[in-house]
Amino acid sequence: MKDPLHWIREELDIIRDKNLFRVLTELQSGQSPEIVIEGKRYILLASNNYLGLTTDPKVKESAQKALEKYGAGSGGSRLVSGSSDLHRELEERIAAFKKTEAAILFSSGYLANIGTISALVGPGDLIYSDELNHASIIDGCRLSHAEIKIYKHCDVEHLSSLLSSDESRNKKLIVTDTVFSMDGDLAPLPEIIELAEEHECMLMIDEAHATGVLGKRGSGATEYFNVEDSVPIVMGTLSKAVGSLGGYVGGRRELIDFLRNRARTYIFDTSLPASSLAASLTAIDIIEFEPERRNHLWRLIEKFKSGLKNIGLEVLPSHSAVIPVLIGEAKPTLDFARALRENGVFTPAVRPPSVPQGKCRIRGTLMATHTEENIKLALRAFKLAYDSMLNL
Repeated sequence: MKDPLHWIREELDIIRDKNLFRVLTELQSGQSPEIVIEGKRYILLASNNYLGLTTDPKVKESAQKALEKYGAGSGGSRLVSGSSDLHRELEERIAAFKKTEAAILFSSGYLANIGTISALVGPGDLIYSDELNHASIIDGCRLSHAEIKIYKHCDVEHLSSLLSSDESRNKKLIVTDTVFSMDGDLAPLPEIIELAEEHECMLMIDEAHATGVLGKRGSGATEYFNVEDSVPIVMGTLSKAVGSLGGYVGGRRELIDFLRNRARTYIFDTSLPASSLAASLTAIDIIEFEPERRNHLWRLIEKFKSGLKNIGLEVLPSHSAVIPVLIGEAKPTLDFARALRENGVFTPAVRPPSVPQGKCRIRGTLMATHTEENIKLALRAFKLAYDSMLNL
């Protein structure tokens, strides 16, 4: 009998031929500035742990205390038996931090986007989505079965033209990242808000890579642009700068009540464990009341970007801790990442489908726990990798 899964082998061969095959790299340490892989130490430039809070002693202590009190798991979905006082406390803390009336927790940012978008719109409705939005936004749009219109990246004129041609639609939703995960650039949020208001269109933003990094309190792009009262649907994660696990949506109380009753990824999902909740509560306090961490991070960002440009590398415009170095095709990007690792830096090659064809890159990310010496050594590794590439 012919193996019904025979086609998988052929697909894998195609993936390998295109230099797009992915393998796991196992870390034998936590998300610190220096990590251990196969017994060797490397500078880590590939973590979304932007403020270093994953390994912060106060955050870990909070998680340990909650683990002792509540146990390892939550035991069920929020609407059955898995909702605790910590869930409510964290939702209230997020709402205060993001300056919204209320907030709702999901088990991940991916689930927050999928559940929220598919609850807000459906068949016959219309979504306007930035062409470089995260996969979780894209999947949420597809699962909604609404009509999807893609506007050019951060192009408000293109978005305006699309909105102007669809005045008769029933429900319309604009959805965009604020900081884009692979480019690190910033959406023109004030202009998008203006268009949403002009065309009576719902607006949802994803603050995953902005929270903790942007704004005086680290609240994100809404604080950075001073538009905290102007975005009705604010989504974000607890797994990046917050250093823990989970996702959330903030907005008016009626929006949150609606999502509790309609978002399938909330209703049918086991809730976050207490250790993650407690870690997030402590981390948000650190983000808001210890700005020196964020200030140090930004000093490192500017130093690193300047050093990369001095080497001669093409650094894409970025306004975040995401610093993309454009290489081009998959094979030379893999070679560059390999050379970095040989010189003591771990940051993998980013290839399609994460980025468009021909725009493969090294996606460097910095943490507030990196030191000046870490940056110096990392720049040395990039210089050696670049020289190696030129000599091929």
